[in-house]
Amino acid sequence: MKIKRIFYSIGFAILFLNVVCAQNNEPDRIKYNFNYGWKLNVGDPEQAKETTYDDKKWSNVNLPYAWNQSEAFKNDIYGLSTGIAWYRKSFQLPKDSNDKKVFIEFEGVRQMGEIYVNGTFIGRHENGVMAFGFDLTSYLKPYPQENIIAVKTDNDWKYKEKLTGQGYQWNNNNFNANYGGIPKNVFLYIKPKAYQTLPLFSTLGTTGTYVYATDFDIAEKKAVINVSSQVKNEFTKPIKAQLKVSVIDMEGKEVASFLSDSYTLLANETKDLKASKVLNNLNFWSWGYGYLYTVSSELLVDNISVEKVNIRTGFRKTKFEKGMVYLNDRVIMMKGYAQRTSNEWPSVGMSVPSWVGDYSNSLMVKSNANLVRWMHVTPWKQDIESCDRVGLIEAMPAGDAEADVKGRRWEQRTELMRDAIIYNRNNPSILFYESGNESISEEHMSEMLTIKNTYDPYGGRAIGSREMLDSKVAEYGGEMLYINKSAHIPFWATEYSRDEGLRKYWDEFTPPFHKEGTGGTAHSNVNGSKIADASPYNHNQDAHAIEDVVRWFDYWEMRPGTGDRVSSGGVNIIFSDSNTHYRGQENYRRSGEVDAMRIPKDNYFSHQVIWDGWVDTDKPNAHIIGHWNYENGVTKDITVVSTADVVELFVNNVSLGKGTQDKRFLFKFPSVQFKPGTIKAVGYDKSGKKVCENEIRTAGKPFALKLSKIERPGGTLANGNDLALVQVEVVDDKGNRCPTALNMIDFAIEGEGICLGGIAQGPDNYIGKSSLPVECGVNRIFVRATDKAGIIKVKASSEGLKNDAIELKTVQTDIAKLSTSMPNENLPSYIEKGPTPKTPSFKKTRIPVAIIGAKTDSNQEDVIKSYDDNELTEWSYGKNGNAAIEYELERKANINQVVMKLAGWRSKKYPIKISVDGKKVFEGSTPLSLGYVTLDFTPTKGKKVQIELLGSEKDSDAINLVEITGKVDQAGLNQTDKKIQRLPIVEIEFYEPLR
Repeated sequence: MKIKRIFYSIGFAILFLNVVCAQNNEPDRIKYNFNYGWKLNVGDPEQAKETTYDDKKWSNVNLPYAWNQSEAFKNDIYGLSTGIAWYRKSFQLPKDSNDKKVFIEFEGVRQMGEIYVNGTFIGRHENGVMAFGFDLTSYLKPYPQENIIAVKTDNDWKYKEKLTGQGYQWNNNNFNANYGGIPKNVFLYIKPKAYQTLPLFSTLGTTGTYVYATDFDIAEKKAVINVSSQVKNEFTKPIKAQLKVSVIDMEGKEVASFLSDSYTLLANETKDLKASKVLNNLNFWSWGYGYLYTVSSELLVDNISVEKVNIRTGFRKTKFEKGMVYLNDRVIMMKGYAQRTSNEWPSVGMSVPSWVGDYSNSLMVKSNANLVRWMHVTPWKQDIESCDRVGLIEAMPAGDAEADVKGRRWEQRTELMRDAIIYNRNNPSILFYESGNESISEEHMSEMLTIKNTYDPYGGRAIGSREMLDSKVAEYGGEMLYINKSAHIPFWATEYSRDEGLRKYWDEFTPPFHKEGTGGTAHSNVNGSKIADASPYNHNQDAHAIEDVVRWFDYWEMRPGTGDRVSSGGVNIIFSDSNTHYRGQENYRRSGEVDAMRIPKDNYFSHQVIWDGWVDTDKPNAHIIGHWNYENGVTKDITVVSTADVVELFVNNVSLGKGTQDKRFLFKFPSVQFKPGTIKAVGYDKSGKKVCENEIRTAGKPFALKLSKIERPGGTLANGNDLALVQVEVVDDKGNRCPTALNMIDFAIEGEGICLGGIAQGPDNYIGKSSLPVECGVNRIFVRATDKAGIIKVKASSEGLKNDAIELKTVQTDIAKLSTSMPNENLPSYIEKGPTPKTPSFKKTRIPVAIIGAKTDSNQEDVIKSYDDNELTEWSYGKNGNAAIEYELERKANINQVVMKLAGWRSKKYPIKISVDGKKVFEGSTPLSLGYVTLDFTPTKGKKVQIELLGSEKDSDAINLVEITGKVDQAGLNQTDKKIQRLPIVEIEFYEPLR
């Protein structure tokens, strides 16, 4: 498969199904889009809350809109502007809203928001992350009078909670990019006096509607669908209330309808109404299969329908046991990215239309990622719903920095987790709740588990924290930089690659001829120290892609199917370049597999190859790292990433032989001489059968520009806020991209659009500029639509090249102050990967042989710690002399592998000898790794295995890992007993081959 060509040809319409609108379109609509018609002032003018205040000179904006969003990627995270900004809006209630309840919902305000209605203070929200809302009923003027809502925001990094004077741990300028004001959507609800509540607990004290499935039968495609909706009666008399539930599939067909029991609610009483029914022929939500249903919960009062709440959700079965994650009865190994929750873009920050989130998040799925771990704070609802649609599993944090905390700061974290669970528990893509970006105490973990079990007891989700390797409470765990294994709860790495590299740099032989690793650092660690070696943070694309594959190998080697103790995978940090802390020469983080405009780097295509499958790789594939447009005389090493067993390289159809295989997926071909034409990699299985190939052709000289567009399915909306991506390529006279082109491009926009620019290396990263260079022959800009339907003409020119132009037609939409057009309306689901496969989860690769005891003449009482399935305990030889230990196996076995985790695994090599029943089977030094090492030898029959240290361990800095704090993890080394810590075994396992 020609992966690059396929990727570059996609726009956004790729095998999508139409979906049902998430909100009904009846005349008595109860939910309104409240994003349009706001005014903005940066500063703190006196009396801005008053209805008589003159805001005519304020800027006109539509939400979502962060007041400092134009600084995204121009300023580093420390330089993003902070301070007070006010938002104001005037509006009328609908004609038929008298005697109705009116609620407002903010999906989030950063950091603090004070809400005033008609000059009266309504309330304050301060955590800067979570959705919140207020009951506005008694403060509003009836139709046709004008109402004024004013919102004061403050995004100071040092903002303190008013009541306690305590800051928020996650309002941290290392991790959480500070886009201030109202960067998320706002909605208005008009409800009857008996109504289904909103899931906005901290400010309204209500929990909303909970939809979940139980009693799954995956093979028979059935489950029990349950609806529990909190209903409040604000009439002055009792009512008889009942739920009528309808389930509608993605084709708009009602597949079920059922009633709850009838309940009596007293005046001002709140009660949960419950209904359930067995449904057959269900389509289960899965990875890359965002099949969603609309569950309509209709409230009947005295047998009359008074309101309807529509929940867009999916149904899936999960299980977390034996060190593995099960989705719909099939094991799935976690493969994905630790992405900044801001998920931001140049010039607009996080405040992008819903479809742009779909585009970005679906790219993760197309790279064969199945999990996104949002980092540090709860993601925006818009991204959560997007992951539902694209079939991307999520790990949802509450909020923290990188440490457990006490007192009010811990209470803030539990309150945020509670609110986030209640708000997001209907979203099927969330499989993990993350209680901390660092380990927390067992007491705190128990509190978090109680919150989950109280508010989401049936959601099929695991709650845990980073690390928690010896926790008896956490339901999953996993370190940040290293590999962990478990026979109990799943362990997956929460972020395992920190390297950075600018997309502009192919290799050392391509303009601008960036020498691998050079560039230094503009960054200081938070403890004030400078990074001593910045080379991993200034990679070129070749080195960055290779490093990502090398890092993944350790997890793949210990995947499900390799024994009783397994790794459940991990997530690479990060997916797209981020406006957060960085270590390299540029002022933003470049760890992404795509750049900030979501243009892929070679890392992206490498992941497509190595992650193609649920556990094992399903389809053989290959990707040649780099391009094939060099100057004559250039000779360079070529690396092919492939899941084939053997790879052969051809230049102009002449074979250069078979590659040297490394880390399973890397095939290396040294000193390949460039010759114009083609370079082709052909992959074979063990029998010699051709199973895949990848070919790159030399492009001709730059001849012309080629424009293409990526826009909202159905067309760009004329709402003053929608965006379109316009891509420019420098191509030869046959239309092939010129991969070494760096030409400056001038854009001109005419009609109903505004150029917002893109990003490139240069002054201010070219943020907001209408002229910027291509990098590696391609770049992109954002074009924002005005609020008038019409044509946007985009022209691109460059000196010496044929120009190009493209048109976008914008579509009229409802932009009233109470709009009936929702931000995510009619967005399709991505279902290309299809339902969960019915084939076996994985292939067993070897047979584990259990240990029943061990003998040594030092620290005998600790020997069990070396095989206790607890990576925070270890045995080591605590005295001078012959450091050795002998293990007794459960039976006589044909041992051919020893798998060990030795303390100091990333920096120490131990010279050891292994004997089976007294026969030497291995002698040599253990390699460095991210945790475990596998030592192979000729199968040898025996029941006792001796490990002996032959000399002193050797130090190495080959694996360069440093935290942003400047801390270097000691990887299990016990510093207090360092002088007598010999042969420190954290875990050891023995295997025999399949019979």
